[in-house]
Amino acid sequence: MSEIPDAVASVTVPQQPARVWAALTDPAEIAEYFFGTRVVTDWQVGGDISWQGEWQGKPYEDRGRVLEVTPTQRLAVTHYSPMTGLPDIPENYHTVTWILTAEPGGTTVTIRQGNNRAEGEVAESEKTWGMVLDSLKSYLAEAD
Repeated sequence: MSEIPDAVASVTVPQQPARVWAALTDPAEIAEYFFGTRVVTDWQVGGDISWQGEWQGKPYEDRGRVLEVTPTQRLAVTHYSPMTGLPDIPENYHTVTWILTAEPGGTTVTIRQGNNRAEGEVAESEKTWGMVLDSLKSYLAEAD
């Protein structure tokens, strides 16, 4: 049986890493590009994080823990969604890592989602993260 790969999505945005970092960590900004999602966390490693909103007409409240916070470079969390129908146990949490790489004229933002359970989940996650990143790019192009 082969290992399920990480879901990966990436985009280059027209802002420097510090500005992108602010958009990734400020709950008011997150709601602007992340489907209206309300994020609740203190961004402390080991602390809780929750995402609340509506997806495809259904309310949700996902949860996880903050794993890593390296300002302007890397942000990692675990993520569990009750919408999966799977039990709330550690094996059913994804790891989601946002990686920022400075580029001439902007920043490449890469999202890597690990602990996927099936190839179909990888494709669906890449599609969803791609939409989030496209929205982030549009938001940051108009920001400031």
